[in-house]
Amino acid sequence: QVQLKESGGGLVQAGGSLRLSCAASGRTTMGWFRQTPGKEREFVAALSGSSDNAHYADSVRGRFTISRDNAKNTVYLQMNSLKPEDTAVYYCAARNSIFTSTSASAYNYWGQGTQVTVSS
Repeated sequence: QVQLKESGGGLVQAGGSLRLSCAASGRTTMGWFRQTPGKEREFVAALSGSSDNAHYADSVRGRFTISRDNAKNTVYLQMNSLKPEDTAVYYCAARNSIFTSTSASAYNYWGQGTQVTVSS
């Protein structure tokens, strides 16, 4: 069983930065998703278990970076140049596969989510 717990969300002004953390056991493929009320969970970024393959949604590419610190069993999502449309609950997820996926249904374990609010 993989236990996931996000932290690092909060309120930030447009153009600012936040770093989300996800404490995760094991070197499994990890993903970040986000969700706003009334919408489906949206893919943000994913990192393979070997950390040599990262994927990003077009909406965040160049602004967000996913990374992993194996010594701390933690996956990060560095979010720069934040926009009001980035406001959402952000979830980290783990997948029992060496391959990344942009589909929420492909992930086996989920954290409880952390709120990110970007003010204009």
